[in-house]
Amino acid sequence: MADKVYKDYFFDEPAYDYHDGGYVPLVEPDVPQSKLGVPPMLKPDKEEGNDVYYTITAQAGETQIMPGAKTKTWGYNGTLLGQTVLYKDGQHVHVTLKNELPELTTFHWHGLNVSGPIVDGGCHAPVYPGETKHIDFTVNQHAAMTWLHAHPCPSTAEQVWHGLAGVVYIEDKHEATLNLPRNYGVDDIPVVLQDRRFHENNQWDYQADYDPDGVAGPTAMIDGTVNAYFDVTTQRVRLRFLDGANRREWRLHFSDDLEFVQIAGDGSLLPDAVHMTKLMLTCAERAEVVVDFSNYKAGDVVTLYTDDVPILRFRIHDFAKNDTPLPEHLFDVHAPKVEPGTPVRKIVMSGMDESVAIDGKKFAMQRIDAEQPVGQAQYWDVTNSNDKPGMVHPFHCHGTQFLVLSRNGKAPYPNEHGFKDTVGVNPGETVRILVRFDLPGVYMYHCHIIEHEDGGMMAQIEAYEADKPRPKYKLMDMDTLMHALSEERGIPESELWMGGMESYAKMGMKM
Repeated sequence: MADKVYKDYFFDEPAYDYHDGGYVPLVEPDVPQSKLGVPPMLKPDKEEGNDVYYTITAQAGETQIMPGAKTKTWGYNGTLLGQTVLYKDGQHVHVTLKNELPELTTFHWHGLNVSGPIVDGGCHAPVYPGETKHIDFTVNQHAAMTWLHAHPCPSTAEQVWHGLAGVVYIEDKHEATLNLPRNYGVDDIPVVLQDRRFHENNQWDYQADYDPDGVAGPTAMIDGTVNAYFDVTTQRVRLRFLDGANRREWRLHFSDDLEFVQIAGDGSLLPDAVHMTKLMLTCAERAEVVVDFSNYKAGDVVTLYTDDVPILRFRIHDFAKNDTPLPEHLFDVHAPKVEPGTPVRKIVMSGMDESVAIDGKKFAMQRIDAEQPVGQAQYWDVTNSNDKPGMVHPFHCHGTQFLVLSRNGKAPYPNEHGFKDTVGVNPGETVRILVRFDLPGVYMYHCHIIEHEDGGMMAQIEAYEADKPRPKYKLMDMDTLMHALSEERGIPESELWMGGMESYAKMGMKM
């Protein structure tokens, strides 16, 4: 029996997204239940010793999501979302990136510790329509669930909304020794949490739904499935949650207040298992939990809710009894040491709607806002300057996994003690994180309400090797981007430029 079972969502309730004036409530859809569309595992093109080769193709298509007409969607190696990619710690990975979309995109490895800006796949690594590019990197990080999504500024939100988001698993030798479920598709399930509004003929219309504080829809879509169910055939199931929504927070709990155990966060296992009945995720956060269905019998149904809306049903079947205990201690965290006298980096996220900014500035593609030596650990104090009740800003940094040290000088939440790349910051709060870059490059840091980052709530840091000459990075510029978008969308460049970031959000946001 756990010494402590947490029964609250930790974050400040007055800042929950349902208090926002533009909040879109979820509604249980009046459609038949459908089997959860667990993404298939992507097969490598080939494996040679420690080298593995994959091809990732961004493509457009149609997907049967609702009864009736198919929905026009985008995906990786499929019509919606992506096939799950598996990497192993220490493996050398070669990836062929193909763009079969009608406009430029990028392939951002959210949570992977890879070099920036090209391999990382932010806005400086465009892959144009019909183009193929190649990247390679060595995986060097702990077991985790990370993800792949489009990141072409300022169209990241639109392209993720169209469906460009996929799951990436990382395995390591330590995690493999633990008594945890890991039979993919049976007792180890990625759960991508998103929401959409279905317009006429079951189509999505990003422009019609646009909100500068984040686009949301009234229908929950789990792994691309509406009104989903999962067949439980084992006593324990490992659910790897990803908040893959543009804006929505997810406050998850089961029927009967069923207790579950969180074992991992964004970038690693947790040091110790956290027993809980409620879990809140802000945009881009991940959480791995193990659910034990031993008190249920064949024919029972256990329902997963966000707030009071059912989003995924677990249909219980016969399963073998499993009395082996789950590990309570999971992972030893080795925090990098901060040398005395190292300055504390201060970052302020401010505003809402079109006024969002970092440190009082809008994002500029060719401006480097900060720098940090590779291998040097630094404290970053990340502040959400919005007045209460305000809104939670999820802060994300590319190219690193950090440790959350404190919230307004107090201990972080109980499930934040592992490595993370995204942390929700309450209004009026300062979160101290410990950051170290292991590879040189230019990396973005931003709010992961995706419309906020597209609206300029983003900055860039260069991690450099102190004992080597600095490389000159080829950074995307707005002239090149606007010319490409003008050609792809048939819109004069003058119209694209007009009105700055607000016009970007309104330009051609339909497929």
